Amino acid sequence: MADTIDRRRLLIGSAGLLLLAACGDNEPGGQAAGPLTISAIPDQDPELLGRLYRSVAERFASATANAVAYQPVTDYTAVVRAFEVGDIHLAWVGGLTGVQARDRVSGATAIAQRDIDQDFHSLFIANKAAGLASFDDIGGLRMLAGHTLTFGSETSTSGRLMPQYFMEQAGLDPAALKGKPGFSGSHDATIEAVASGSFEVGAVNEQVWKATKEKGKVNLDDVVVLWRTPGYADYHWLARPDIDVTFGAGTTQAIVDLLLGLDPSKPADADILKLFGATSFVATTNASYDQIEAVAREQGLLA
Repeated sequence: MADTIDRRRLLIGSAGLLLLAACGDNEPGGQAAGPLTISAIPDQDPELLGRLYRSVAERFASATANAVAYQPVTDYTAVVRAFEVGDIHLAWVGGLTGVQARDRVSGATAIAQRDIDQDFHSLFIANKAAGLASFDDIGGLRMLAGHTLTFGSETSTSGRLMPQYFMEQAGLDPAALKGKPGFSGSHDATIEAVASGSFEVGAVNEQVWKATKEKGKVNLDDVVVLWRTPGYADYHWLARPDIDVTFGAGTTQAIVDLLLGLDPSKPADADILKLFGATSFVATTNASYDQIEAVAREQGLLA
């Protein structure tokens, strides 16, 4: 499993900086000294992410008349750090990474989320060899005592933060697990770890689980879904407060208008929405992530 994760990180890290130039000279009003840079948490297959964000960068470039660069990163914390120091202007983040980034950058704003993100869900999955059966109530999580469990990234909302929160609500002491929880690094890796039997139980993003089943590239015959969590707010686009100063007034709004205007009846728009696993983008605000912030503070994941 470690080899698989390392290969993925190498793929992302070696992908380099993808630069998409729009019409014009990249300096609207003579203000921009470089490209508008976007990035995203590496939550799944790097090949899928590269295809997705190349398309996004092209559309953002067209909408803003700026050059736009996609900067891949190796892990979730790298997105937060790059956003903090200004190397990234717009980031596709999870609920937790968004809260962490806003905690470090005053004035950063959640501008859009997918239609599925206000009511997002995690799944607890298990290898059938663990002898665990599906359950309907949060109290069933106590049955995980004595079993090995892996989360995704340490700062994943759907792969760690909220699953851990629900475990705590159920009264499951992490010390009751068999060994310390693992951290696979991504949702894909969690699914593979459980399917292979490397871990008996895993916490995974429901959307990635569905996509994995549809692709059929991973044998899930020995995997059972134990429980679907209640909903919570998750992924969103986060914008730095200095975008309009750097790239010209109205740049942020142009991006918002593009995202909210994506139309699934138009092939080019439908392709992007499909890669995001959504049918539309909707407006959001920082307040949508108040619950995530509160849970993150309880778990000591905010400075």
